[in-house]
Amino acid sequence: MSRPGPKIPPLSVTDAQRAVLEGWLRRRTTAQALAQRSRIVLECADGHSIMEVSRRLRIAPDTVRTWRRRFIERGVDGLCDDPRPGVPRKITDADVERVIVKTLEETPKNATHWSTRSMAAATGMSQSTISRIWRAFALAPHRSQTFKLSTDPLFIDKVRDVVGLYLDPPEKAVVLCVDEKSQIQALDRSQPVLPMVPGVPERRSHDYVRAGTTTLFAALEVATGKLIGSLHRRHRAAEFKKFLAKLDKEVPSDLQVHLILDNYATHKTPDIKRWLLAHRRFHLHFTPTSASWLNLVERWFAELTQKKLKRGVHRSVPALERDIRAWVADWNEQPRPFVWTKTADEILDKVAAYCRRISDSDH
Repeated sequence: MSRPGPKIPPLSVTDAQRAVLEGWLRRRTTAQALAQRSRIVLECADGHSIMEVSRRLRIAPDTVRTWRRRFIERGVDGLCDDPRPGVPRKITDADVERVIVKTLEETPKNATHWSTRSMAAATGMSQSTISRIWRAFALAPHRSQTFKLSTDPLFIDKVRDVVGLYLDPPEKAVVLCVDEKSQIQALDRSQPVLPMVPGVPERRSHDYVRAGTTTLFAALEVATGKLIGSLHRRHRAAEFKKFLAKLDKEVPSDLQVHLILDNYATHKTPDIKRWLLAHRRFHLHFTPTSASWLNLVERWFAELTQKKLKRGVHRSVPALERDIRAWVADWNEQPRPFVWTKTADEILDKVAAYCRRISDSDH
């Protein structure tokens, strides 16, 4: 007669432990090993024997015994893997600090910025280590951005004026963002463009033939996104005056007209001033110098450039102008206004914070 085996201690699961185990089972990101251990414990807690759990989950009985015992001894923490010994850390905090300080405060002797190879040679670390440190601290010495702060003495007043028109336009008035996109080139590729085929993108020669230029005078209506445009071969005050006359003709006579525009000289000539005196409903609001980003029509110019001009092929200026007029007409069939969201205070606070950072870096 065989001797009975050792008595197996009972396994009970509290409500809190069951909630944790069931949560691990439901979570998609749970490791498969941890999910299996949770099933083992829950099956045993429901009164199933070790052999029955082994058969139901298709695992070895010893595996069931191991995790059953670990749960009884240590609870849900016992189901997690113990920390495993690994290779001792070779890069210390001091090494990381040395790389960061060197990246931010020094430059190599033979270059304007560090690369992973040059920094690795200077610090005695591997290139992959330098790369990991830079990624961890969001450092990218190979990248740079351009900026220009406006030096306009009336910068604050002009920002508040222009943004105020965007966010709180006056009643019985139309707000137009006006600018000129000058020197639009009619470019013809030196060889025919090869059309796109499956697996191969459209291909074009890198060189081109210039056929001439034109200038687009544009006024973007802030409320509706509609654009009033006029094409001229030259870019002078005379052409700008003709464009103002076109705006006067197309905007209903019972509305005041507020124009947002830059400080280009053609906007301020004596002839333009006399025209404005004769047309009192026109009011000019100038953006600060070096702050064309305040003019929403610049965003429309980006649409025109990206969707029509950048990859366009034109053998003559008239062909270019026909395409631009057609694109403007298509835009005005379903105009889409650009919505300004930043308040003047938010813009000024951001500029002030940027100036403080520059001042601190100089010191």
